[in-house]
Amino acid sequence: MGAENKADLLELYIHIPFCVKKCLYCDFLSAPAGEEVRERYVEALLTEIRGRGREYAGRPVSSVFFGGGTPSLLTGTQMKRLLGTVSGSFLLAADAEITAEANPGTVDLEKLTAYAQAGINRLSIGLQSADNVELAAIGRIHTWEQFLETYRQARQAGFVNVNVDLMSALPGQTAESYENTLRRVLALAPQPEHISAYSLILEEGTPLYDSCQAGLTDIPGEDTDRRMYQDTKRILEEAGYRRYEISNYAKEGFACRHNCGYWQRRDYLGLGLGAASLEGNVRFKNGEDLERYLREPLLCREEEQSLTAGEQMEEYMFLGLRLTEGLEAAGFHAAFGCSLEERYGDVIKKNQKDGLLEYRDGGRRLTLTEKGLDLANYVMAQFLLDPDEK
Repeated sequence: MGAENKADLLELYIHIPFCVKKCLYCDFLSAPAGEEVRERYVEALLTEIRGRGREYAGRPVSSVFFGGGTPSLLTGTQMKRLLGTVSGSFLLAADAEITAEANPGTVDLEKLTAYAQAGINRLSIGLQSADNVELAAIGRIHTWEQFLETYRQARQAGFVNVNVDLMSALPGQTAESYENTLRRVLALAPQPEHISAYSLILEEGTPLYDSCQAGLTDIPGEDTDRRMYQDTKRILEEAGYRRYEISNYAKEGFACRHNCGYWQRRDYLGLGLGAASLEGNVRFKNGEDLERYLREPLLCREEEQSLTAGEQMEEYMFLGLRLTEGLEAAGFHAAFGCSLEERYGDVIKKNQKDGLLEYRDGGRRLTLTEKGLDLANYVMAQFLLDPDEK
């Protein structure tokens, strides 16, 4: 990035709201759509990219992330048009990290090669489980064998930065079957550069939530879930991965720069249906009406929220503490004009006493301890201010 001011950096998130079939646990903004609708959506995205590029002229873009939905439903030509327009409309850094999420069963070697040629240099493959019965239980459209073929093709297409998404606490999953998933992924050659490992969260309104509520589906209990969480850390660290965020592990030099930007409250611009953005102390998002977005992609921004100083401090704390390196005390002071101790002294002291928080690097960084990482939600909740303090 050269000598550019870190505060000026902008990240782009591009939402592709289409999928082959919605997974049973998914509450993201996504749905199946035909080729004609997908092409109309790409055209609308191109219009929005060009328009927002004029608004943010001169700001260096450090990363681009295609999320969804299933971005890999887009053709190689569509992806080339999108990234060509991004690079022509924004000041895209020469070393920008450009990620696309991909699902097995939606790509082949030709498409992946086209993606690489378009400029995508990081691929995030949604595996979730290496057990086909577990995959079927959550409504995934692929098998372990299809994942293996996708992974092989990604390497053949030239991708040298590949993430594999995993999920634990799935219906019917045991600690042993989850460990088998971890071992099978680690047996890949070459190994993935990055692994994201999240515990299933039952979201209200999803088919899986309803099935569990009705007693038709069982998920592992809290003790098994905790064992899976601990096994993830032990097994991946033994294999040379460093946990840099509560649920993310990477080989040296392969932490996801885009997601680190989120946790460090860097400005990001969301493009596409329902995409959220953060600019300074303001959060806003695009509307979720597809037909309106297709008609007027530059006129569908809504839900703008100006954050108070207290709300910004809360975000700084509970996002920054997700990172194992924690947050910078000097950065907090620079952002808010007061020290961590002045604002949160009592909370910090209490959690230090409980062995959940500690200062490192001579007091320069505040971090969760190993025990604190296990109880992260409990710790972070204590940094939420009373409404009259915001």
